[in-house]
Amino acid sequence: MSTEKVWKDNPKLNETEKKKLVKDGLKIYDDIPYYAKNGFESIPKDQWDLFKWAGCYLQKPKEAGYFMMRVNVPSGILSHDQLVVLAEIARDYGRDVYDITTRQAIQFHWLTIEQIPDILSRLEKVSLSSAGACGDITRNIVGNPLAGIDPNELFDTTPIVKEIYEFFQFNEDFSNLPRKYKMSISTNTSNASNAEINCISFVPAIKEIDGLKTAGFHLKVGGGLSAAPHLAQTLDVFVLPHQVKEVAIAVTTIFRDFGYREKRHHSRLKFLVADWGVGKFKDVLQEYTGELLTKGTGFDESWNAGYFYGVHPQKQDGLNYVGLSIPVGRLHSEEVFELARIVKKYGNGEIRNCNSQNLILPNIPTANINELLEEPLLKKFTPIPPKFIGYSVACTGNEYCNLALVETKARMKDTATYLDEKVSLDVPVRIHMVGCPNSCGQRAIADIGLQGIKARNDKKELVEAFEIYVGGTLANGGKLNEKLKGKVESPSLHLVLEKFLQHFQENKLPSEPYLDYVARVGIEELQNHLTTILETVKAS
Repeated sequence: MSTEKVWKDNPKLNETEKKKLVKDGLKIYDDIPYYAKNGFESIPKDQWDLFKWAGCYLQKPKEAGYFMMRVNVPSGILSHDQLVVLAEIARDYGRDVYDITTRQAIQFHWLTIEQIPDILSRLEKVSLSSAGACGDITRNIVGNPLAGIDPNELFDTTPIVKEIYEFFQFNEDFSNLPRKYKMSISTNTSNASNAEINCISFVPAIKEIDGLKTAGFHLKVGGGLSAAPHLAQTLDVFVLPHQVKEVAIAVTTIFRDFGYREKRHHSRLKFLVADWGVGKFKDVLQEYTGELLTKGTGFDESWNAGYFYGVHPQKQDGLNYVGLSIPVGRLHSEEVFELARIVKKYGNGEIRNCNSQNLILPNIPTANINELLEEPLLKKFTPIPPKFIGYSVACTGNEYCNLALVETKARMKDTATYLDEKVSLDVPVRIHMVGCPNSCGQRAIADIGLQGIKARNDKKELVEAFEIYVGGTLANGGKLNEKLKGKVESPSLHLVLEKFLQHFQENKLPSEPYLDYVARVGIEELQNHLTTILETVKAS
């Protein structure tokens, strides 16, 4: 494959693309030692964005010189030594903030340029990296957090994820893509990797080949959220396990060479797929791979949304995994150190991040389960959480993010805690809160999505508020949630949601999921009810 920048002569390239022609993003690693030695003031402003290729964004306000760093954790799987090193970084440099992201990565805050070389060195010693965790490059590969131990997987995808992740790490053939590029690989039959919201997803499938049922993958392309969400579409191909790397390279090459580079907001793979259609995309793909098998039988119907709460048997006899609730994905270093102690004492030292911002403790012998469940930390991070706090997701918010319009982490946690006190349900309701349209908290696939905005109140003052969306899912190929009219000012959000969800409590059928309820009663009825609530709250 040619690494020639075939787009270089395009006269309509945006300014970011012109800069990337001059300097590849990964070259920032050559500059970091100098900047660390000479301090933040030595970094030219036009080089700030390049830090994304090292997994770093400048926090709000940028001029203060503090970085967020995101660390890749392919499939969310961490060893004991890796977990301890991450906890040490949070303690020593990150003001004790340790966040689990919706892509199974770990995120730190408050880092300075002087500290980054030591952090990178610590990560490298335990085979971790922040390279490509941000930027126009292949991001952390999302996978099945139960890979290798999952009774509901076709086969273990750990070696495939490892091979492909390592191929793209520091690979300058693919470090200048049109925009961010998100990949998932999983054979969990309940879509643990949220396949439909990734640029490219390898999902479980079975095909009869020469009279034998063969396990492999279907290929979905063109998913992504942000302000213009698209659900990935399935190509008519069946990918054998040994073909995954070749197909991943081919799709990435197509995106690199044919993806749009004129407008930043129109550069994700999803726009190319939408314009070409899956038929043309398949034809071009096979120009790189040769003819692929046609589709087999997939597993699109169910979706577990990345939740694995409770104690469950693994496919290995006598071993179990325990899913824990980590409210909005935030931990502190002493809690992470304690988790490291627990997984080493009762399991094999591993821990696994979920894209629901929660954790799994794997490989626990049955004889150790009762003692494990009595650990004091598991009272705080319970395997059987309440219905709202246990199913809440939040992005970083304006606490640290330059793009966010509202605060999210604390507000989502407080709101969910309040709802658990006021509303009693027999089913969970997934609530996702995001601080801006970029939707890092994956608002569009939630039962109830809350998107932060700035709005004018009755006094014409600009205040924090939220819009409400309902009815998102990734089951049966997926459906994005729908926006209801009306803006909820932040201080009254918990009251509005209480009344909104009490209507669900009073009118739902026994064990009826929220998604089915939305489909049954319809958007119009929900809109009328929300409008009445907003008028009541305003009058009070």
